[in-house]
Amino acid sequence: MRWTPGGSRSNLEDRRGAGGFGRAGLGIGGTVVLLVLSLVFGRDFIGGAEGGGAPVTAGGEAGPVQESAAEAQLVEFVNFVLNDAQTLWRTALPQAGGPAYTDTRLVLFRGGVQSGCGSAESAMGPFYCPLDEKVYIDLAFYDELRRRFAAPGDFAQAYVLTHEIGHHVQHVLGTDAEVRALQERRPAAANELSVRLELQADCYAGVWANSIRSRGDLQTGDVDEALAAASAVGDDRIQAQGAGRIRPESFTHGTAAQRAQWFKRGLESGNPQSCDTFAGGV
Repeated sequence: MRWTPGGSRSNLEDRRGAGGFGRAGLGIGGTVVLLVLSLVFGRDFIGGAEGGGAPVTAGGEAGPVQESAAEAQLVEFVNFVLNDAQTLWRTALPQAGGPAYTDTRLVLFRGGVQSGCGSAESAMGPFYCPLDEKVYIDLAFYDELRRRFAAPGDFAQAYVLTHEIGHHVQHVLGTDAEVRALQERRPAAANELSVRLELQADCYAGVWANSIRSRGDLQTGDVDEALAAASAVGDDRIQAQGAGRIRPESFTHGTAAQRAQWFKRGLESGNPQSCDTFAGGV
C-alpha cells in the first residue's frame, strides 16, 4: 500500500513509556472473558483503576519512549491509517444516512494498559473501548500476526486497525448499544449477536480498503494480505490452533470464511449500507 508519513498525531496517544502491569494467575482466557463482560455491562470486571506503570500526562503521553527505527516507522504507518480511515468516515457516514462522525483516539501501549473499560493486557490483542471511545493496540501484536497467524504485510496490519475503527463507527451509530441491550434481553443469542457485530466491523474495514483502491494506492498482494489476516483470526482457525477442536456454539467473531467474506463485501461495494450483518434478525 502506498502511504505518506508525517501526518497529524492529534488522535494518537503514545503510552508506550508508561510501563506494563501483570495480573498473575488470571490467564489469557480468563482475562478475555472479563474484558468481554466489562464491554457488555459497562463495569470494570478486570481491575478497576489498579493498573500500574508511570503516570500519563493530561495530553495522553507517558514519558520518553525508546523505539527502534522499525517501530518508529510502524507508528507512522498506523497513524496514517488512523487519519485516513477517519477522513473517510467523516464523509461516508453522513452520506450513508448516518450521524456526523466523531473521531476516536488510538492508544499505543506495551504490555498492559488502563482503559476506560478496565485494565487490559497485550495478550488480548487490539481492542476498542466504547466507554472512552478509544482504540488500543500493542504494536507487538503485529509480530504475532505475522508469526503465529502467518498473516504478514502492511495491509494485514491496516485491516486489524480499521476493524477496530469499525467498532467506533458502530458506537457512533449506536449499533453496539443496541446489541448490548438485545444481548441482555436474549442471552441465548449473545454469541450470535457478537459475531454479527464483529463481521460488520470487518465489512467496515473493507469499505476503507475500497477507498484506498479507488485512489490507486493498493499494491500487488495487498488484498490477499488483508484476506489472510481476516481468515487467520476466525474463531474456527483460532480454536483449531489452540484447543485442537472447534466449538461453533462458542464463536464470538465468526469463522475464517465469514470474516473474509464480509471484508470482501465492504471492499467491493465501498458502501457502509452493504454491511448489514443483522438483516433477517436472530
